[in-house]
Amino acid sequence: MTYTTDRLNQTRRTLIKASALGGALGLAGIGTLAFAKAGRAIKIGYVTPQTGPLAGFGEVDRFVLNEIAAMLKTGVTINGVSHPIEVIIKDSQSSPNRASEVAAELILKNKVDLMVVGSTPENSNPVSDQCELNEIPCISTTTPWQPWYFTRGGTPQKGFDWTYHYFWGLEDIIAVFSNMWKSIETNKVIGLLCANDADGNAWADPKLGIGPPLQKMGFTVVDAGRFQPGQTDFTALLSEYKKANVEIIAGVPTPPDFKNFWTQAKQQGFHPKVVTVGKALAFPSAVEALGNEGDGLTQECWWSPNRPFKSSLTGQSAQELAKAYETASKRQWSQPLGYAHSLFEVAIDVLKRTKDLDSAESIRDAIPQTNLDTVIGHVQWGGGPVKNVAKTPLVGGQWVKGADHPYDLLVVNNETAPNIPTQAKTKPLS
Repeated sequence: MTYTTDRLNQTRRTLIKASALGGALGLAGIGTLAFAKAGRAIKIGYVTPQTGPLAGFGEVDRFVLNEIAAMLKTGVTINGVSHPIEVIIKDSQSSPNRASEVAAELILKNKVDLMVVGSTPENSNPVSDQCELNEIPCISTTTPWQPWYFTRGGTPQKGFDWTYHYFWGLEDIIAVFSNMWKSIETNKVIGLLCANDADGNAWADPKLGIGPPLQKMGFTVVDAGRFQPGQTDFTALLSEYKKANVEIIAGVPTPPDFKNFWTQAKQQGFHPKVVTVGKALAFPSAVEALGNEGDGLTQECWWSPNRPFKSSLTGQSAQELAKAYETASKRQWSQPLGYAHSLFEVAIDVLKRTKDLDSAESIRDAIPQTNLDTVIGHVQWGGGPVKNVAKTPLVGGQWVKGADHPYDLLVVNNETAPNIPTQAKTKPLS
């Protein structure tokens, strides 16, 4: 396997072969490793945010691709023929327009056979749309299924023809968030913190968002409106929260936006008992950037080393994958690691089951037949909640001061997935 990228390395057209499993593979430029010429190279397109406010999601890509390249250095046997795998990577720069542009380039210029993508709706949705438009099979993840599905025009009756998604949904967020909150004494008044973007608009949707179900549970939901991505002044929002005596903050801001909000909240004397947000706290660097103010923040925990799962490609347990990443990168593990790895687990499994590699329809038709145990859990389409979507497990996590790292993300509630063990109890913010 080789991979070509325009952002992961400044040096272009460098080709270094992989060593043993877990060893480092230098970034490949344009070209293909020398495999047995039994079959043509299969091209996988991968759009990922290497730069911009979502770059934390892409931090793990170099390690994941190095490790999988080592595993697939002799190619993949499909229908008795060995095929080299070429992954072509494009940096979306955390921009939906850029993501759409490079996806089109991968499809029309690079002629990829299969697309994989993740890293929030801003990245996955435009890529999925390009694949649907150009009839290229696509597998996506790390986006709650509602903003991936409904904001792209999906309906339960029709669904999509070429794009398939696996992750959890807002119903799981609601369950996980409320499960953590009920262990802390509050007045049950929630302030929504949502940007004017695909994620924020889906979370705050007055009919399909998180508000109506939470209100049925007895919470009061204060929606002071959407803030603009990149906004630097949150005074108006904070004023509304203080006026309503909000004690719980819930939302889905980007890391830079949340940092601005949380810094100003402290400066302006707003001290909620609970802050539970998605996306902003998905990786350690985002929490570390908050200094001492990261302690006690809570979020949905979609992957962690204590998962009782292992990789279908490398055989590594979740713990072994996290340890290998920390050893190779000198960085702390992060949640995107498991899902980035699983994207290629699912992709390779799909290709192995494809009856005709020269038929996009044949590759597409193999996706919904997936029935695979991966490092993030079981991936299988067909069980709903809607066509094209497969659900994966979600639990509650809290950031606490760590021993070996500035902060550790610990599983504090597993009512939604009891097979994932808890590591601590939820505590209120100090």
